[in-house]
Amino acid sequence: MPSGIIVIDKPADWTSHDVVAKLRGYFKERRIGHSGTLDPMATGVLPVFVGRATRAVEFAAEGKKEYIAGLRLGLVTDTQDITGKTIQRSPVDLSWFHLESTLSAFRGDILQIPPMYSAIKKHGKKLYEIARSGKEVEREPRPITIYELELLDQLSPTDFFLRIVCSKGTYIRTLCHDLGAMLGPGGCLFSLRRTKAAGFTQEESVTMEQILASSNPFQFLLPIDSYFSNYPCLTVDTLAEQKIRNGMQISFPSPNGTYRVYGENQAFLILGRVEENVMTTIKSFFEV
Repeated sequence: MPSGIIVIDKPADWTSHDVVAKLRGYFKERRIGHSGTLDPMATGVLPVFVGRATRAVEFAAEGKKEYIAGLRLGLVTDTQDITGKTIQRSPVDLSWFHLESTLSAFRGDILQIPPMYSAIKKHGKKLYEIARSGKEVEREPRPITIYELELLDQLSPTDFFLRIVCSKGTYIRTLCHDLGAMLGPGGCLFSLRRTKAAGFTQEESVTMEQILASSNPFQFLLPIDSYFSNYPCLTVDTLAEQKIRNGMQISFPSPNGTYRVYGENQAFLILGRVEENVMTTIKSFFEV
């Protein structure tokens, strides 16, 4: 069964789990996972890992993500986006310059309090389960990084578009909520599109319609090693390959660093680390 990565352009009203469940049936493969959940209202880049490629999910989840977010000022909801119950409405009289000058407070390493409507657990329960019962609990601030934050466009006196490049664990709707609170009238997220994740862009993505209409869905799979293309590659001989397949270290005279390692037949074997001319396996990707 072929393994690889497929970059989905997730449609609105689908959960990330919906995408995975549909692809499991279509590819007839149980080993399918994704890197970075998108809320149902969000669209955009959802890298999905098929077969042996699921072993790369842990690396992909750590990468930067880019979003185009719609910020609506003057509206506060319990979910921090427009799908939630309205808590507050306020008049908005703010200029482009006023909003743009506020963004600097959210760039760099900051602390963010996760929203109640999230899957984070507190006392053994997911926060959204607690929120649905009408309760709210204290949440500890979590460190995140906003690498880039810029104002792109203004649709109306209340609606703006932002481009955000951020670390794992960032809640964009919380960013909109906090921005609105700092500005005064409050705010929430009214649209969200992820344009980059795990190094993949929206230009590389395919829609669920394209996949489900195809007689050969495997044509959309990118090779597993494409995710590690930033690392240099090494090729080992048959004896060394056999040792690698048996989980052994091998002697390899090469500069210290992380490498994509291939067999003589150019099959991708492992992501490996060389230190003092000894190679060890970080993660294997050959079929057992």
